[in-house]
Amino acid sequence: MREIFVGMPWWVKWVALPVLALFVFGGAILSAVGVLVTLLFKLLVFVALVGGLIYVVRKFKGSSSSSSSSSSSSSDSGW
Repeated sequence: MREIFVGMPWWVKWVALPVLALFVFGGAILSAVGVLVTLLFKLLVFVALVGGLIYVVRKFKGSSSSSSSSSSSSSDSGW
């Protein structure tokens, strides 16, 4: 493979070939990047929703346990 590129000028190796690769595979590269960005966004939304759910449950559990009769909280393990 190196023998092919030995006689080529520098601009063919460092400019023309990458431009051709982007031209040919550009759609596939953009598609892969788009899928990755979509997955990361969905993961971020999932983490935010789980965090919000945990916050709401803890707040509701804390307000309902404080308004109920004084029960022993040391025996409640939380799981």
